[in-house]
Parts: sequence; structure tokens; C-alpha cells
Amino acid sequence: MKAVHSLLSIRHDAGHGPRDASSVTALGAANPALNHAIGHTSLASRRRFGGGLLALGAAGLAGPLLSGCAGADLSDFAGQKPTFDFRRYFDGRLMAHGMVLNRAGKVTRRMVVTMDCQWTDGPETTGVLDESFVYDDGERQHRVWRVRREANGRYTGTADDVVGTANGGSNGPAFNWRYALKVPVGDSIYELDFDDWMVLIDDETLLNKAVMSKLGVRVGEVLLSFRHVPRT
Repeated sequence: MKAVHSLLSIRHDAGHGPRDASSVTALGAANPALNHAIGHTSLASRRRFGGGLLALGAAGLAGPLLSGCAGADLSDFAGQKPTFDFRRYFDGRLMAHGMVLNRAGKVTRRMVVTMDCQWTDGPETTGVLDESFVYDDGERQHRVWRVRREANGRYTGTADDVVGTANGGSNGPAFNWRYALKVPVGDSIYELDFDDWMVLIDDETLLNKAVMSKLGVRVGEVLLSFRHVPRT
């Protein structure tokens, strides 16, 4: 999403790079270039969905809600309120604040994300989510998500640096989608897998956690907090 510039699985794309879990573990733990690249990518993962990372009021819930998302299932949220509606929430302008953490839990980057969302309703409901990222080192990044609501109520999304199609759905206050993202590391391109969770705290506050992995090995995560802001 968001993500958005949400906060960031690796398959090598050019015939080089790691081929087994041990190599991926070494990359995730010690490769500065990969850690830096992880700080560059997510819907959303390096999306800055938020209005004050784990803002007061949401902070007490953020730990229990997001710490379990990596092993969560959408059925865990059945019957809970408020109900998250992707089309309704990601409409208009949003701002997010967030950070990227490496495999060891160290914060490697901080960011602010602005997202402008527009939808077309008709025989098909489609949306354009235009994300702009500004990182703590001054770097800027841009991603445009093209999202469609499917007949079964699920959502699919594409972006230029997303491999194939993101696919996800919601239950209660939670939304989860998964996708692979192209991450440049030096002269190589890796594909990182994102397990991207969003949990609606109230009508305005959305917490986002995207876990990044390669060959099933966790290499980092992105945390974001979103809120709506007026267009200027």
C-alpha cells in the first residue's frame, strides 16, 4: 500500500545472489545494501500510512495488534469492530509516518508518506493510489498503485515495481494482502515477499505492518500509521 509507502522476500532476478535460506539470512543480517534497499520499498510498505507513528490512543494497542500479524489469519478478526472497507478508507488524501526495521529489529530508516487516492465506480470499481515518500535522509520515492475491487469483495493491485498482482481481503478491522516487490541492490534486482497487514483502530487511524521475507526467511519489516488529511 500501501502501500503506500508502507515499509517493505527475495528472489534474484539476474542470475546472481543467494539461492538458499542460509545465504538469505546472511544478507538480511549483514548486507548494508540490502538493509538500505529494504528501507526503500512496501503499501504500501514504505508507505507512510499514518498520522503520527503509533499515536497516543493507538499506542497501547499497537503492540498486541501488530506483533501477532505475521502469524495471524483474517479469521482471527471475525466479528470485531470497526469494519475496515478498503475502498472507503483509501479515499482522498492520507498521510503516514513510519519506519523500516531490519532482521535484528534495528530501525534503519524513517519516513513520511503522502497518498492521494481516487476511485472510479461503475461496472468495475477501480482506484489509483498515488504515494509519495520522503525519507529521513532526504531521499524521495514515488509509487502508483492501481487497485480493483473484485466481484467476491477481495482486492487486487499492481504497481510498476510489484511482481505480478497483489491479492488480498478483509475481515472485521483487518486487511491482508501479499505480493512480491522488486528491490534494487547494487547492480542486481531482488524480489522480496511482503506479508502486508493493516488494522483499523478507529475511523481515522490505520496501523500497517509489512513483513519482508526471502525464501521464507524474514529479513525485515515496515511499520506505518495512517490518517486522513485535507487536500491543500
